[in-house]
Formats: sequence, C-alpha cells, structure tokens
Amino acid sequence: MRKTYIVENGSQQEKQVHLQICGEISDCEWRAAGQVITDSDAMAFIYLMDAGEDYHYIKFPQAIWPLLVKTLQSDLEPILTWGNGKTELVNFQDELNALIFNIEGNHNYGEDFSTAVEEAFAEILNESRED
Repeated sequence: MRKTYIVENGSQQEKQVHLQICGEISDCEWRAAGQVITDSDAMAFIYLMDAGEDYHYIKFPQAIWPLLVKTLQSDLEPILTWGNGKTELVNFQDELNALIFNIEGNHNYGEDFSTAVEEAFAEILNESRED
C-alpha cells in the first residue's frame, strides 16, 4: 500500500538542505528511488521512496519550495529526516532541475502549477539563461 508523507519544514545546514517529515512514520524500510514527479493538482513535487513491493511518496508542498531552490543552488543532495532516521535523496537535484525546466511555459501541468513553478524557481531558471 502506497503511503504519502509530507515534508513540513526544513533548514539549510552549511551547504546542505535538511528536509523533515513530521508525524509518526510507521514503516521506514525504504530507500531513495532517485525519481521526482509532480502532483500538479496539489501544487507539489513528489520524491519516490522504494519500499520493496511499492513506492512511498514524499510530498513537497509549495510552502517548502524555497528550500528546494536552495537545494538546487547547493552542490549537495538534500537529506530527508524523520524521527531517528535520515537518508540522502539521491538524484534529487537532477530530477527536480529537469522537471522545472520542462514545466516552464508548459501548461500541460496546469496553468496554475506552471505559473507557480516559474515564479518560485525564477532564480534557477534565470541563472540557466545567463550561462
């Protein structure tokens, strides 16, 4: 059964962003799957965690996006923390970066979502144009 966990807060420690799931986590036998998808209806990005027979979703709502911008500006993958556990979200930067450039100007994700992504990640999108 697929479970969804919501990242509710985080912080930048040195150059690395730490993202925290709050609440009780019942099954922590998972590993980072290295894939980011969208939930445009919920205005969120989702990182997949491999739980063996299925995937669990780590949801990044719009309120967390400023930390995702900081993640893309750093040289390090973010760390996901919960209770006493933590794991590096492998391939997060590459996946998220590819998604935001695909979403830019692409209303197939929904106009509200693509506009919100363009505004939240404007600094990342503009940095690319300057290179």
